Amino acid sequence: MSLPLDFAWPLTGGILIGLAAVLMLWLLGRITGISGILWTSLVETDRHWRLAFVAGLILGPLLAHYFLNLPIPESGGRNWPLIIVAGLLVGFGTRLGSGCTSGHGVCGLGRRSPRSLSATLTFMATGIITVFIVRHLLAA
Repeated sequence: MSLPLDFAWPLTGGILIGLAAVLMLWLLGRITGISGILWTSLVETDRHWRLAFVAGLILGPLLAHYFLNLPIPESGGRNWPLIIVAGLLVGFGTRLGSGCTSGHGVCGLGRRSPRSLSATLTFMATGIITVFIVRHLLAA
């Protein structure tokens, strides 16, 4: 049985993310929370593996697109002030929630953390409400 590509790529990506999280916990005893890894790569002295991890997050998709001959998706119009404000809000939310979607949603839920369940439900509800407002209430 073969899966259509629009289903197979996200499934493959999800499996790889889960595998990376398990390997990180097994090999290094660390939670794969991207915001935590990124922040500590800037402020900790033990930063080599963190910098390599962040570099892999950037280079991995670029190499996959290159070697698999996949087009890089278009991002549409670029409203830089909005992108900067959105990035700052995400950073604030990550600090407020003591972690990001990868730390809570992928690793925390797998460890049955009640705090991660609460954070993930909050992330998802906020995302759903935001999309509804932007697409249906603010749409011209």
